Amino acid sequence: MPPINPADPPKFELQGSPCNLQSALAYPTLPRLQTIPVARSLGLSFPLQASVSGSFNANHDPVALRPHLSPEPHSMQPSRRGFLKTSALAGAVAGSTMTATSKLIAAEETKKLRLAAIGVGGSRGRYNRGGSIARGAAKFATMVAVCDVDDLHTEEFNQDFDGKLNKYRDYREMLEKEKPDVVTIGTPDHWHVPIAIACLRSGADVYCEKPLTLTIDEGKQIRKVVEETGRVFQVGTQQRSSGDLFQKAIAMVQSGYVGDNVNAYIAIGGAPGDGPFETTQAPEDLDWNLWVGPAAKADYCEERRKYFRWFFEYSGGKMTDWGAHHIDIAQWALAPGEDGPTTINGTGEFPKTVPADFNWNSFFDGEASLPNGYNTATSFNIELTFESGSKMVVTNHYQREEENIDFPNGILFEGDKGRIFVNRGKLTGAPVDSLTEEDNAKLDAKIAELRKGKKAMSHMANFFACIEDGGQPISDVWSHHRTMTSCHLCNLALMLGRELKWDPKAERFIDDEQANGLMSRKSRAGFSAETHAAS
Repeated sequence: MPPINPADPPKFELQGSPCNLQSALAYPTLPRLQTIPVARSLGLSFPLQASVSGSFNANHDPVALRPHLSPEPHSMQPSRRGFLKTSALAGAVAGSTMTATSKLIAAEETKKLRLAAIGVGGSRGRYNRGGSIARGAAKFATMVAVCDVDDLHTEEFNQDFDGKLNKYRDYREMLEKEKPDVVTIGTPDHWHVPIAIACLRSGADVYCEKPLTLTIDEGKQIRKVVEETGRVFQVGTQQRSSGDLFQKAIAMVQSGYVGDNVNAYIAIGGAPGDGPFETTQAPEDLDWNLWVGPAAKADYCEERRKYFRWFFEYSGGKMTDWGAHHIDIAQWALAPGEDGPTTINGTGEFPKTVPADFNWNSFFDGEASLPNGYNTATSFNIELTFESGSKMVVTNHYQREEENIDFPNGILFEGDKGRIFVNRGKLTGAPVDSLTEEDNAKLDAKIAELRKGKKAMSHMANFFACIEDGGQPISDVWSHHRTMTSCHLCNLALMLGRELKWDPKAERFIDDEQANGLMSRKSRAGFSAETHAAS
């Protein structure tokens, strides 16, 4: 069966009534909730790692589409490495402009740049995102060195370069000896800022995987260093480079196609709640002490290394993992300037390993620890209100039963004239369907503004275009810090279990010293961002 044509979507018979897949968001009413029994042979991609058993995957349509998720932790999140394929497809749709631009950027001049990769993943780790971005960067520059605390990862990555790379465990030694022009960072999240600061101060331009920060104050710190060094700094939020989906959705919202008083409803999935786990001896070819780095000392267990995103010691759960993508897009659309949320309020659930009365301030100060199990929020529903009056609702799974809206991953923008839905599979809704050629021409001009003067190109090509030609990348440190601040605010509201008042200009909580005490964390001795950057 041929792939679905988005311009002419099929209709399915549901209890005797025809249902158009794209009609689900025709404002103001939605069709009755149904389950659509169709097969993978329709030609759709499935970003969620889910087994589909007789029903559409909900990541592709916001109504009636429920995935059957496996209980394993790794299957509870949309595919991260699969997104490179999605980006490539989007790039093909963008046409010859992107192809020509990419070839231009990858010319011999940029190949003279010396490239090094820090954190590349491999078969022993769950995530291989670091290796993916490093290989992508190697299309534009010459890879000379690889650094990973796991020797197995280093060897596997080096094989892709005929074993010719210089290999390191400690990034400081690598920076000192290699003096690379460009560095990619694909380590676990808690290492991003310390390593990025060291790279920037060594004179390198940096492409760092998201989420960039572990705390709000880390965002301030890395922002300052980028401003001081003047280096090009790109964060790996590839959705910002998706012209036909996310950029177009943002352009439509900012151009008034859904009207005024726009709110965003964001679903990003929840985290697993397993644990406690058994500890074992770390593999001999893994430097576990260096892997833990600035986080509190912990005995080795497979879950900490493979699924670090579900531990607050190293990450922020789904709130920073997928929030770094979808909250980023929603905030870009609703508050493109310096505006930020002023009120954060909501509820959520933590795994059973997290005591109900746990002292999070002591945890951030390094004085208290959590049991050896996943500890990030498994479910949540949080509302962030902006100075403009717009709201973002962030949840693990968005449902509005009275209107039969139901989606586990994506963004629903809703204004007083209509609503549109976007995720990595589609952009749909009545305002999209009614666009004219004149409308699309206006939106193309708006998208050009969003791209800061750069042509349509891949996220990595955008990074190297800025190195070659100047300008700021599409996911710069300022916008990403604002995004991550909102993500962290959501987590802090859940930890404290109450409403928070935030001053986005001063970047502090209002009359709330307990919350202000959660803006930074104490690093393990010898592993702070500043000491590691300088040593």
